[in-house]
Amino acid sequence: MQFLSDNSAPVHPAVWEAMRAADANDTPYDGDGHSQALDEKFAALFGRDCTVLWVATGTAANCLALASMVQPHGAVVCHREAHIEMDEGGAPGFFLHGAKLILCEGESARLTPDTIRAAIDPVRDDVHQVQPHAISITQASEYGCVYTPDEVRAIAELAKARGLGLHMDGARFANAVAHLDLPPGDVTRGVDALSFGCIKNGAMSAEAIVFFDPALADVARYRRKRAGHLQSKGRFLAAQLHAMLEGDLWLANARAANAAAQEIAGACGERLMHPVEANELFVRCNPQERETLRGQGFAFYDWGADAARFVTAWDAREEDARALSKAIATL
Repeated sequence: MQFLSDNSAPVHPAVWEAMRAADANDTPYDGDGHSQALDEKFAALFGRDCTVLWVATGTAANCLALASMVQPHGAVVCHREAHIEMDEGGAPGFFLHGAKLILCEGESARLTPDTIRAAIDPVRDDVHQVQPHAISITQASEYGCVYTPDEVRAIAELAKARGLGLHMDGARFANAVAHLDLPPGDVTRGVDALSFGCIKNGAMSAEAIVFFDPALADVARYRRKRAGHLQSKGRFLAAQLHAMLEGDLWLANARAANAAAQEIAGACGERLMHPVEANELFVRCNPQERETLRGQGFAFYDWGADAARFVTAWDAREEDARALSKAIATL
């Protein structure tokens, strides 16, 4: 019973079907009909004009988005638990040609205007110190917690006042939107670039960088090619994105994952380390308790010495979620 990661989940059948349908002669790179139609498709989703570039990984999506707004002598402000700091193998420094990450504190891996100010206000405005150029927030956060539209708007206002770009790492953006039950455009007001995650949510190998500032997209196109992410048969990536948006499959998948997480959360009580607002649960479990759960057939990651992380996916089976719920309740 698999709760290791939503990356472990299979590809949704609709995505496979879309890729098979795209398996025909077409213009190479991003000149094909599928790629060319992405801007209009995402503009309808967000209720405003945007420019969309596909890439093959979330790391590339984050770093190419940030590279479009951060110079090598600048810095990105992010939470110290942010994926770009903890889990991307130094890729931000590589893609941004040495730009720095300025790390902030914040409950449940979320930033606030106050925590951002605490990190950047001490930076002197002179050439001897690295200057912040952008802020990056994660929706949902690395601990599965969701920013409300008002919280995003407050950070966006600070970013604008300080002349900083605002990037949203949306590896689990679908889960956040499903939790908020709001139009996605309401969740991204003031954001300059969004990494719209699909792979964790049923796609195979496609993520979207959604630029709400077209000038940033113009820069990113060149950086995408230079980084080796301009795939020659881009229609197969674009087809996956279309399949995810068709009929709001992206939301249906996220709702299924979130529902399974809520089923499990109901049994965790005070064991929960963070609120469960998306599809991740961080649960206090000692080594003996984790061994007991694994002995019953549950796969998950340890989270430090006395905790476990459980992640539900779009294909989570109700019987598996119920079984884990009962197993945790009887520890």
